[in-house]
Amino acid sequence: MKKSVILWAVSVPFLLLTACGPQPKAELNVMTFNMRYDNPDDSANNWQYRRDRVARVIESQAIDVFGAQELLINQLNDLKGLLPGYAEVGVGREDGAEAGEFNPVFYRTERFELLDWGTFWLSETPETAGSKGWDGACERLATWTVLRDRDGREIFFINTHLDHVGETARREGVSLLLERIALLSAGRPVVLTGDFNAEPESEVIAHVVESGLLHHTRDVAAERQGPYWSFSDFGRIPEAERTLIDYIFVNDGFETLLHAVLPDTLDGGHVSDHAPVMAKLQF
Repeated sequence: MKKSVILWAVSVPFLLLTACGPQPKAELNVMTFNMRYDNPDDSANNWQYRRDRVARVIESQAIDVFGAQELLINQLNDLKGLLPGYAEVGVGREDGAEAGEFNPVFYRTERFELLDWGTFWLSETPETAGSKGWDGACERLATWTVLRDRDGREIFFINTHLDHVGETARREGVSLLLERIALLSAGRPVVLTGDFNAEPESEVIAHVVESGLLHHTRDVAAERQGPYWSFSDFGRIPEAERTLIDYIFVNDGFETLLHAVLPDTLDGGHVSDHAPVMAKLQF
């Protein structure tokens, strides 16, 4: 009897120490993927021929959360059917409902619970659906989420697509993104994904990394894979002239284990006019 009492007395502090100790680090696979809007003029590269390949890329990389760009409503619905293990949030940029391109955030439902999400437009009136900003040629927006994983950890994930024409729109859009991230992330680990339509040496990207808030995962990754470009226009641009315009940024809440630009083809066909970019993170 005495032995049992002594063993119990020893085991209780051990259990308390285990329960109160720090959580082991978790890994997170994230992606940014401009999937090219459903354009009939794309011929053999049209969405109907690429959609299965797109879904297979995401599944093959075991992606937990990803931001997509340029999806029209039919493409969004196709992906929902092709990726039943994911849920998504987002709105069309033209009306805040279903018109125009979406920049949705998809997350794996087995792992994450959605706590909050929202949209704002990259313009002088961010809460006005369909508003164009500064010298931008198109409506541009950002979709943000707060996600909680099964271990109780929360992350802030935001996805965007900067304008392809307006230099001021890109520059001011980044300023707005940084302001909203600081306001909404509430100290959580942050992931920002998107097509920034800007090269790494540009003022736009310098503005992001020099803010001190975010780091380009390629710059801080322990390992890098793939080429130093992400846009090939379905292979029509000579490889030496291709540019990197798709990014994943993180704050100090994450350690970047891997940054990879994946192939823009699969089984002999293109997945998009952009290569998907993924990062393996730890937090």
